This record gives sequence, structure tokens and C-alpha cells, in this order.
Amino acid sequence: MKEHDPHLIVRYTANERTNHWITAITFVLLALSGLAMFHPAMFWLSALFGGGQWTRILHPFVGLVMFVSFLILAVRFWRHNYLDDNDWQWMRQIDDVLANREEKLPEIGRYNAGQKLLFFVMVVCLVLLLLSGIVIWRAYFSFYFPIGLVRAAALVHAVAAFVLIVGIIVHIYAALWVKGSVSAMVRGTVTLGWARKHHPRWFRESIK
Repeated sequence: MKEHDPHLIVRYTANERTNHWITAITFVLLALSGLAMFHPAMFWLSALFGGGQWTRILHPFVGLVMFVSFLILAVRFWRHNYLDDNDWQWMRQIDDVLANREEKLPEIGRYNAGQKLLFFVMVVCLVLLLLSGIVIWRAYFSFYFPIGLVRAAALVHAVAAFVLIVGIIVHIYAALWVKGSVSAMVRGTVTLGWARKHHPRWFRESIK
């Protein structure tokens, strides 16, 4: 589907972009508030949320907002993230990927194998964060669980958060690396040349 400008193609609709940015903003809030509670050396970050008590109160509620927002995002894009034979071949040619030899790679659909793997890492991390977060949510749920489970959940929560933060850093780096990716999530469109170069299979499917 094309925009009015014949040189542009729609990559993300307004609803998809809004969904993405809600997820992104809540992730930043959660990362900052989570780090503030994780170690005394980072407690100064709690000032961004009105102090330690407000940080502890707000963190789980913002987490619920992010989970719901990401769930909607996951449902929207699930069918685009199935791994196929081209994706496995893409991963075997990772040296060509890193060297930007895209002409040697198998045809990529809406997302490449790296983006798909990150998608599933995020799905797993968000589910673990939700479940472990409920167990350690002291005000409402933690007293229902034995102390050993609460401690294990706290460890799972920290590990899943670390993996998710690293994954998002990779996601941001990749978006900056492939010029045009960030503007696609801001404006919603990409040029026909960008789509043909980076996602040729998706390009052909989109202009039909």
C-alpha cells in the first residue's frame, strides 16, 4: 500500500507507531526505575520519579502498561516474525550481514532473522518479567508466596530485565546502523529504494 507520494511506501501505520512508542517510553521508565531499586549506587535515579517510595509504587504499574502495550504489538507483528529457511541461511551468512553485503543474502521479508530473534527474546523476557514481578509485588501479592519463591522470582526478574535491556540496546544500535529505520517509525513511510534494498520480499508483496 502506498502513500500519496509515489516514491514512498507505508512501513508502519499511525496505530502501529503509537503502539511502538508507548512500549518504548514505558520501557525507558521501567529501566530507570528498576535500576534505581537494583543497587544503591543507582538510587539517585529515583529522583526522576519523586523519590524511592514513589519509584517502588510506580514501577509495577508502569510495567503492566508496558506488558499490555507490548502484547498488542506482538499480536500485530507475530505473523511477520516466523523464522523460515531464508532466515536460517541469513544467520549462516552473518559475515555478509556485518559487512553490509546485502546483495549476497537471501531475500528478506518485512523483518530479517536478527529482528525476529530479538522479537522472541522480548516475548520471553516480558512474560518472565510479568510473572516474576507479580510474585515480588510486595504490596499486593508477595505474601501469598513462600520466601524461597520470592527470592527466586527476584533473581529471574533481574536476569530477564538485564537481557531485555541488552536486547533493546542492540535494537537501537541496529536501527541507527540501517539508515532510514528510525524515520520509518517516526513518519511511517520509507522510500521505495530503501524497501527494495533492505526488505526486497516485503517490497514486492507491498506494491502488489
